[in-house]
Amino acid sequence: MSEGGAGGGALLSPHRLEAFSDGVMAVIITVMALSLQMPSSATWAAAEHRLPEVLTFALSFTFIAIYWNNHHHLLRATRTISGGVMWANMLLLFWLALIPVLTAWIARAPGQSVPAAFYGVDAAAAATSYAILVRVIIRANSSSSEIARAIGSDFKGTVSVVAYLVAVGLALLSPFLAYATYSGVAIMWMVPDRRLYSPLSAPPRASPDRPLP
Repeated sequence: MSEGGAGGGALLSPHRLEAFSDGVMAVIITVMALSLQMPSSATWAAAEHRLPEVLTFALSFTFIAIYWNNHHHLLRATRTISGGVMWANMLLLFWLALIPVLTAWIARAPGQSVPAAFYGVDAAAAATSYAILVRVIIRANSSSSEIARAIGSDFKGTVSVVAYLVAVGLALLSPFLAYATYSGVAIMWMVPDRRLYSPLSAPPRASPDRPLP
């Protein structure tokens, strides 16, 4: 099989990969929203009963939103897409696609350790996949590219993976300690990360899929 048939080479532009990924993440959020159920009655007690479900949705929504934001800046700063980048991106989307399932599981049993632990496993896998995506993109664009200089050591990414793994262990003691850790990681990533802002100041790149205006 040729390199192109196996997913190698610059098969599509970063714009198209970004558009596809945006669509997948939008579907993930939509599925989570559609799984929410209204309170059984118009009372505070009924609303309180649904509170864990809403809080879990808020955490997962923030989780996906952070990935969408960073993924957007990452691909906007990318000049070359290889087959490896495409597969690394699909690996990331695979783990993100499991979030609605785990969110619904936690909503049904918010005080149980097993769903909280599995959520952390998926979060760690997604963070690791994002780190792999970053490294594969750097390899496709060369170690001297502007995106390689912008990424640097990716300290926050490493801390995130470690925190998620720690949270898996904490979930066995108390699921709420795990949820607090997941929330802490989310807050850390909500602080603006300007590493990729500089490459975005370059003029828009031309491509067969989106010509310059």
